[in-house]
Amino acid sequence: MSDAHYFFPPASAYALNRFLFALKSDSAARARYAKDAEATLREYGLDEATRTALKTFDRDRLVGLGAHPYLVFMAQVRLSMESKPESFEYF
Repeated sequence: MSDAHYFFPPASAYALNRFLFALKSDSAARARYAKDAEATLREYGLDEATRTALKTFDRDRLVGLGAHPYLVFMAQVRLSMESKPESFEYF
C-alpha cells in the first residue's frame, strides 16, 4: 500500500465522480437530485452500493468506492447551500 497523500480515482469510479462533479457544478443536476434523488442516481448509471452511500453522503464509503474526496466535500457543500442557504454567510 502506498502512503501517497494524493490518489487518482480508479476508472471504475468514473460514473460516481462524474455525478459528484455535476452536483458541485451544475444547478440543473442539483435541482433534479433534490426533486427525485433515486431517478437522478440511476440516470448517472450508479450501482446499488454507490446509490446507498450517496443517500447518506457517507464520505469514507464514497472514497472507498473511488470518489475523489474534494468532489464529495464540494457536492455536499453545494447541496447544503441550496437546501439551507441561511446557514451560509455571504460576502
